[in-house]
Amino acid sequence: MSRANCESVFKGVVMKVTFNRAALVEALGLVGSVVPARTPKPILRCVRIIATDKSLSLSATNLEVGLTFTMPEVEVATEGEVVVEADHLSAIVRESVEDVLVLGVTETSCEIRGADSKFTLYTQDPKQFPKVPVFEEGKADIEVTLENLQVGATQCLFATAKESSRYAINGVLWEAKGKKLFLVATDGRRLARSRVELQGAASDAFTKQKIIVPSRTMAILEKITLHSEDVVSVRLVDNQVLIRCGNIVISSTLVEGNFPKYEDIVPKDYDKKITLSTQQTLSAVRRAALLTSEESKGVKLSIGSNTLVFSGGSPETGDAEVTMQITYKGDPIEIGFNPQFLVDALRVIRAADFEMELGQADRPGVIKSDADFLYVLMPINLG
Repeated sequence: MSRANCESVFKGVVMKVTFNRAALVEALGLVGSVVPARTPKPILRCVRIIATDKSLSLSATNLEVGLTFTMPEVEVATEGEVVVEADHLSAIVRESVEDVLVLGVTETSCEIRGADSKFTLYTQDPKQFPKVPVFEEGKADIEVTLENLQVGATQCLFATAKESSRYAINGVLWEAKGKKLFLVATDGRRLARSRVELQGAASDAFTKQKIIVPSRTMAILEKITLHSEDVVSVRLVDNQVLIRCGNIVISSTLVEGNFPKYEDIVPKDYDKKITLSTQQTLSAVRRAALLTSEESKGVKLSIGSNTLVFSGGSPETGDAEVTMQITYKGDPIEIGFNPQFLVDALRVIRAADFEMELGQADRPGVIKSDADFLYVLMPINLG
């Protein structure tokens, strides 16, 4: 069936759009990340599609996080809107083989047609779809390049609490100071802080607040695949943060509660400082942890004169030991850490070297990379 024939078979359409399949796959992939897997409200499992003039916007929400993706360069024959189940629409578009598909909407259904295929999905009333906030025109509270914000998110998101009754640590703290944005996360056993360069000074309103953005919202930011130099605009509206980057707008309810005073957690009196190779240390930690078990999952760092030994193991499997040559003249120290917590931090350091600071064996370790990344890690007792 030709494209012309494909487009002509729709009867009684109230909306009709021709679009690039690959572009819609990308849009649905990002919008679908907001759609809840389980919900008592069927309409939340849907995506709202609005066709106006020469653009197509897709929106989804779980009532806490909303996302709107606007697709340019589509052919809109008939303007309109439709609310349709997101997972099935995504699967249809993803599995189709044509470069171009046509979407036609009647009063009760949505049809997706290709050269040799037709899919019909039942729709829901657009009036029942929850409102997804839009980013109104006007000045943003902060502006930052997408690359800087994504690097900052990656360097702290892993340290957020996955499950906790202390809701404040289920998100990432945003704190603006002049032209810098500090992103901080902790799960109670470790703390990660990333410093991000802003495009200009933050607004007074933003500087006066310490907002906590949910982990899920931060994870969506990491998935955006626009140009790295694109600028992200951020605005606070009541208890929500609105984030716009190119043709994408994310809205998110902020996490309630008081974030821990992280400055008080960072040790400032340590005298044992070592500069280490990032990749060499990452490899050493991974190898030393190969024979650890669930009951014995710590890796010991033994620091002596110009030598750092990583050791781990368990009574059931055996022992592992990896030795690194370092420059160190201070007092010897032995300290144990969770190897995965070390790996998490070392993987996000972008510099070739980093600095480790230590106090006593029962005090936290500190990892620093330039002035942009700080990591505080509680030790573990290796018995």
